[in-house]
Amino acid sequence: MNFIEDLKWRGALNQVTDEEGLLKAMNEGQIGAYVGTDPTADSLHLGHLIPFMVLKRFQKAGGKAVIIVGGATGSIGDPRPTTERQLLSDEQLKINEKGIAAQVTKLFGTDGTKIVNNADWLGPMTLPEFLRDYGKLFSVNVMLKKDVVASRLETGISYTEFTYQILQAVDFLHLWQEENVRLQIGGSDQWGNITSGVDLIHTVEGSDAPAFGLTIPLMTDSTGKKFGKSEGNAIWLNAEKTSPYTFYQFWYNQRDEDVVKYLKYFTFLTPAEIEALAKEVEENPGARLGQKRLAEEVTTFVHGAAAVQEAEKLSKALFSGDVATLTAQEIKDVFSGVPGFETTAATKNVVEFLVESGIEQSKRQAREDVTNGAITINGQKETNLDAEIDPSTAYDGQFILVRRGKKKYFLGTIK
Repeated sequence: MNFIEDLKWRGALNQVTDEEGLLKAMNEGQIGAYVGTDPTADSLHLGHLIPFMVLKRFQKAGGKAVIIVGGATGSIGDPRPTTERQLLSDEQLKINEKGIAAQVTKLFGTDGTKIVNNADWLGPMTLPEFLRDYGKLFSVNVMLKKDVVASRLETGISYTEFTYQILQAVDFLHLWQEENVRLQIGGSDQWGNITSGVDLIHTVEGSDAPAFGLTIPLMTDSTGKKFGKSEGNAIWLNAEKTSPYTFYQFWYNQRDEDVVKYLKYFTFLTPAEIEALAKEVEENPGARLGQKRLAEEVTTFVHGAAAVQEAEKLSKALFSGDVATLTAQEIKDVFSGVPGFETTAATKNVVEFLVESGIEQSKRQAREDVTNGAITINGQKETNLDAEIDPSTAYDGQFILVRRGKKKYFLGTIK
């Protein structure tokens, strides 16, 4: 399959301005495609991974990958459907730019990849130059009809955000002229901005200039929920913001109804490999082979093979209850989402400890659970009612981990 056919098979193509023209340009020699991302945070999240996967496929098809880290556009803010974005300080923008550039380099490597910052060409431009060279080429009537602008007309949109589409169009023109970029890739909500860039190139370089836009469908799960959210929290690509274990578990816990869709979109497995996994999911869903392969592939792509091995080690420790050998950092990564409590390093009777920590509601229930073998502390079952618990003896004195029953964990932080 060619680049476009592959995207269609994977469910990764929403719109393309000129399918035949794009394939012709790709066949005639290496061209560039770009994805832009504004540094609104110091890390990318799963929402950013959606267009980057298509750019990576373009790169694997022989093209050049160009990524804009939008130092200039990030200082303004891409219009949102409802409200104005909060502006960031120059200092925070620089921090964010550095973090995102490092992540993009890790995902794409340095061979066949170019990372640029639009502050380099938009920053030196004066307002008269902007209005003379570019403002004159855009019709306000056309700009008002762009989806993201039209949706804001009733509630109001600032002139700053209104002009964002011109800046993005200038980005495309600049990369067309300087980096042989012929294709811009973005989410479905970017269609208006992308076509503005195509139109600008045709105006400046001629109507037959090869410039193309491609958008990706809105990614949702089988329930209709927007992809990339986990209980309302973003899944970050930065290992310090979302641990590789949590990242791995996000993919492993996907529904059977979604796993084949995500295997197509977020992995580079062949159609034959994915179809074989789809059969396994249908015939033996309990084995979760599709989810396991999905978690392995995406975690390897984002964090590397060693992160997969670590995540699988922690998963086995959690499943078996063998947590005594885990490090403090591993405990933090694995159990950050369980009910937590604070305690001191002072030694306490096990019954009193369980009640004071809020793990048990009464001393009677605490004594019953201890006697019945339902309490495990730092991986060791505790059945002695007279036992003295020293919270500081494990995990570098930072945490104490309590399990009640087979699956209910509580993580204590020692103050």
